[in-house]
Amino acid sequence: MTQTSPTTPEDDEAAAHVAPLSAARRWGTRVLNSYEQGSENAGDERPLGGYVLLLGVYGALTSAAVLAVRRRGTAVERPGAADLALLTAATFRISRTIAKDAVLAPVRAPFATFQGPGGPGEVMEAPRPGHVRHAVGELLTCPFCMTQWVGTAGLLGLALAPRVTRWVTSGMTAVAAADALHFAYARLQQASH
Repeated sequence: MTQTSPTTPEDDEAAAHVAPLSAARRWGTRVLNSYEQGSENAGDERPLGGYVLLLGVYGALTSAAVLAVRRRGTAVERPGAADLALLTAATFRISRTIAKDAVLAPVRAPFATFQGPGGPGEVMEAPRPGHVRHAVGELLTCPFCMTQWVGTAGLLGLALAPRVTRWVTSGMTAVAAADALHFAYARLQQASH
């Protein structure tokens, strides 16, 4: 015959707090498993755990940035049309550089594998398996995914160091415009042959 020790009110209170957490954990695991099982049909990994980690990192960095801006105590104004135009073109170019340029392949290599050449000076890559590596690989190889991170950093730059940020965004806007001219020139050459 087993002997049970009497429970105290503190034990009962602790058990009452653990039960909802345990139920929430079971629910989260069920949702995660059913979501990821659904992706087997699509043949594409959907690492929700890795996405949650990236969301947490993005949220923490953005919150820290907002606190840094507030702590600085300077009034932050809405960016003007010229700043938004520069930031838009620069965000496009920087996101594309991070996600596609062959020169940055060593940065993406721990999280992605080479699939083949992409556009001029670009490569096509696929995320590596594993929840975190896949999620980070997807972020680093997708210019659309990188846009939010780069755009947020640009806005932070305008709030904390507007002169430097305008200088950097002007340079990257010039690169984006030059890319467009290269493509236009290549099309003109093809049309003339």
